[in-house]
Amino acid sequence: MRVLVACEFSGIVREAFTKRGHDAWSCDFLDTEILGNHIKDDVLSHLNEKWDLMIAHPPCTYLAVSGARWFKDRRNDQNEALKFVCSLMDASIPKSCIESPISVISTRIRKPDQIIHPWMFGHGETKATCLWLKNLPKLKPTNIVEGRAERVWKESPSPNRWKNRSRTYLGIAEAMATQWGEVQ
Repeated sequence: MRVLVACEFSGIVREAFTKRGHDAWSCDFLDTEILGNHIKDDVLSHLNEKWDLMIAHPPCTYLAVSGARWFKDRRNDQNEALKFVCSLMDASIPKSCIESPISVISTRIRKPDQIIHPWMFGHGETKATCLWLKNLPKLKPTNIVEGRAERVWKESPSPNRWKNRSRTYLGIAEAMATQWGEVQ
């Protein structure tokens, strides 16, 4: 299966699919952190390259409700971010997942199909993550664990805070690759 992981610099989701034999590619304006198939470019330029599955992680700066106090001053930025999400959702890729934290996508475009947390996939943290699915089943939890902390939300300010908060948890990436890599 040809898999596009949109807006992923980490390579975590891409590699979960690659190790299961898929032709998986990440695409982002940033270099990848894990060497592998990576397109350093605007993902919108690559949506029509005959992908079977896309998992997209659109930037949440102007979407996540955690930044709601700044929304009134950033209406144009938010509208552009929503337009980008719509472009991903409307891509002519047969199967797709748009992933984002709790955000205005739910009220301005549509409700998510599923909300997951890292603790459902082997990580002892909470981080509500919405999934908008097209022709994919909901992810089934693989390893429910205790010790549910808000580590991501409480991360100290630093130049890399946004990167650390945006990486997909390995357990979630593995669940995506295992469960969605077999969907016909």
